[in-house]
Amino acid sequence: MGLLDRFRRSGRMSAPAKDATRTGSTRVRASDSADIQHLAAFVSSRRGVEGFVEPRTAVSDVTLLLVAHDGEWTRRRVPSVAWAHEFANRNSVPSYDAAVVGIPQRMRDWNRRKKAGEV
Repeated sequence: MGLLDRFRRSGRMSAPAKDATRTGSTRVRASDSADIQHLAAFVSSRRGVEGFVEPRTAVSDVTLLLVAHDGEWTRRRVPSVAWAHEFANRNSVPSYDAAVVGIPQRMRDWNRRKKAGEV
């Protein structure tokens, strides 16, 4: 008899209830019409916008990162990778797979300027 068997027999280590909810996987909020409207407004109000499609991860769904010419950016959840590329095509925005090309340096520069209070 092993050490853990002793605990199990004494009731100190009981199995979880059959109706217990698993917490091992995360649930992420799906995209909604507010996300889509925000992306459309960003594209229409900025120039030189490029789209970077970010794949689903353990903590977030598929997202579309839009970066303007000056580095200002926004990120929102979207229904799918294909939808993100179609959205970009409909709005004449070049789109890239962020997992392949990364994010543009101008976005990092804009974040640095904003943190320093220059934006």
